[in-house]
Amino acid sequence: MANGVSEAQGRAARWRMPAAAATAVTGLVAALLGPLSGVSAAQAEPVGWATVDGTTSGGAGGPTVTVTSASQLVAEMQSDGPRIVQVQGSIDLSGMNDVASNKTIVGVGSGATIAGGGLDVDEASNVIIQNLNFRGWDDDAINLQDESHHVWIDHNSFADGSDGAVDIKRGSDYVTVSWNYFTNHDKTMLLGHSDDNGDQDRGRLRVTYHHNWFDGTGQRHPRVRFGNPVHVYNNYYVNIGDYGVASTTEAGVLVEGNYFENTDSPCELGQGDSPPGSLVARDNYFVNSGSCAAGGNVGGVPYAYSMDSASDVASIVMNGAGP
Repeated sequence: MANGVSEAQGRAARWRMPAAAATAVTGLVAALLGPLSGVSAAQAEPVGWATVDGTTSGGAGGPTVTVTSASQLVAEMQSDGPRIVQVQGSIDLSGMNDVASNKTIVGVGSGATIAGGGLDVDEASNVIIQNLNFRGWDDDAINLQDESHHVWIDHNSFADGSDGAVDIKRGSDYVTVSWNYFTNHDKTMLLGHSDDNGDQDRGRLRVTYHHNWFDGTGQRHPRVRFGNPVHVYNNYYVNIGDYGVASTTEAGVLVEGNYFENTDSPCELGQGDSPPGSLVARDNYFVNSGSCAAGGNVGGVPYAYSMDSASDVASIVMNGAGP
């Protein structure tokens, strides 16, 4: 779907899960998530990088538990084995709290909230974080690091935090960030934390960002280092304070079918002290906005996806993003 076919695309195509297995996993996840009260907005399966070279089914196959306190939440999401952890009501955390592999952390109803602290997916895989409101975090709301992989962050909302809302770094890979709502926040999504971390990050940091709503946020939607291809499609940007997407330091970013409204700088090459990466922009829709800076080549996207018309994205995303 982009310029050329990269080595990463070829590897991902060879390693992709067989269709029959994918169908079986999809059915299992749908069966487990379907009965959960108030989770109708959440999707049954991801689209994008979280589907390549493996599965992202979270806690499917494990027990379902409901938590109402910080101590319960921390204990359940750090437990061994697959588990679906349902968050009910508002839970106050502090600092960053580890999430172990094979977990689904999902809010019950539209008001399930994690306030004050954040979730740290560190050296973990097969994690789903869905249908939650994150408020006032003191570090990051969600942080992926240390080669975590196959993570899906979907249908959450983020506001009023300290640092990153969703930061992905230190060799993490195969991630989809979809249908989230971000508002009243500055540093939204960092992908790749340092220009000096290429040995760990090259060939990784492959992320799909789709159908997210950035409402009056400042920057990093996302800010990308090394990841190639990073796929940014069908997102809604409105009243963006600084810039939309930035491609820096050996990155390759495909920006397509997005809706930019009241955004002076939709796409930038380079940011701060980081040199320009590559960025391909196509079929985007602009209302009272600047244009996308673009240049270079981006690796091919190895998965199937369905594009909404860019002119329809604002209404589609406003009606579907968040818990």
